[in-house]
Amino acid sequence: MSEKTISYPQELIALGGLIEPDSTDFGYMPGYENTHSTQAVPGALPIGRNSPQRPPLGLYAEQLSGTAFTAPRAENKRSWLYRIRPSVKHGTGFKKVPKGGIRTAPCRNECDLPAMQFRWHPVPFPDEPTDFLAGLKTITTCGDAAMQTGIATHLYVANTSMGRRYFHNADGELLIVPQENAIRLITEFGVITGAPGDIVVIPRGVKFRVDLVDGPVRGYICENYGKALTLPERGPIGANCLANARDFLYPVAAYEDYEGACELFLKAQGHLYKTTIAQSPIDVVAWHGNYAPYKYDLRRFSPVGATLFDHPDPSIYTVLTSASELPGTANMDFVIFPERWLVMEDSFRPPWYHMNVMSEFMGLVYGVYDAKPGGFVPGSMSLHNALVAHGPDTEAFAKASEKALAPERLSGTLAFMFETRFTQNPTGFASNLETIDQTYPDCWDGLQRNFSTD
Repeated sequence: MSEKTISYPQELIALGGLIEPDSTDFGYMPGYENTHSTQAVPGALPIGRNSPQRPPLGLYAEQLSGTAFTAPRAENKRSWLYRIRPSVKHGTGFKKVPKGGIRTAPCRNECDLPAMQFRWHPVPFPDEPTDFLAGLKTITTCGDAAMQTGIATHLYVANTSMGRRYFHNADGELLIVPQENAIRLITEFGVITGAPGDIVVIPRGVKFRVDLVDGPVRGYICENYGKALTLPERGPIGANCLANARDFLYPVAAYEDYEGACELFLKAQGHLYKTTIAQSPIDVVAWHGNYAPYKYDLRRFSPVGATLFDHPDPSIYTVLTSASELPGTANMDFVIFPERWLVMEDSFRPPWYHMNVMSEFMGLVYGVYDAKPGGFVPGSMSLHNALVAHGPDTEAFAKASEKALAPERLSGTLAFMFETRFTQNPTGFASNLETIDQTYPDCWDGLQRNFSTD
């Protein structure tokens, strides 16, 4: 039987390029969880098969699996990568190194603070040269990474790029929320730039480094040990609004052709390891599949809300969710509080006082949060664990109770929550931060008795 040549329109394959020191984004492909096809060099992507006997351009074919081989088709995640050298060249010589401020669940008994409402003012930028990995500090953990349940929350602060240092996290996927200045992530799949207002998700097992774009950076990270993040069901909302699949962007293929010493750090089972390899691990010239990093502009989130009275549950602002084995009870929800109109009549419009069986880690990217207008500034963090009461401070309560209820637009604001069914344990680093707000509970001191039977 003669060999048949399989042709394919090259214009249907997204084209990237070679990463140079001054490279920016090469472009993006839209569509959440789509199967994408992209190459940095024309002809690099095999057509009609995944693992040919001799891949084009002398590349190596390698599959990266995000789920078990036998996962249902609708949930199966995998990508085929065509790289200069296979990843087996990255997996030798690792030695355990100090993990600095990084912690992984289970991590308990580091915090001596009582179970209460926690709030932290913004962590300042470092004085010494600090890159993304060195500036990564864990704030809370819950669950068990080895059992693939729970999350960790981290803060990153950095004032220098990673250079030839690369990071590989085998414990969980990383949901990155930039808060101060943009970061550029050089990943095996291509280049992604994320600025305040964006999120970037790096799946478990994907190697990357972080460059600075326009000055020192700070931001939040949720490390999800559980089922991979996906879009939530809309239920009675129907087919539209909230986060739309077409607004999620995946990078086109881009690679480094660098021969020289590079440091590769691996986080696995809560330990940090380091090895030196003889070339950049960012050497994927082409790829296709549905398991890859992506970004999303949170300003494209289409919020829904009450148009007559009452305040809906914050679940209507869920962008992404990690499901658990309990229907409707998430391993982790990523919820935002974006710009929106408030039009409810005869209603208390800020978030109401409540005690939640879910634990809420909250941050503010920019603007003012309507329930805490005074003490919660951009870069701050708060933690309200399961069944710890919280809600509007005295100022917010008084204002919302007395104001005339005309239609009101909340503008220039973006807050978020990492919400989980597990109790989040603050780390020793978090409980000893100088920026912890010891006076936070005082924000409710002014709430007076108003009850009267007269």
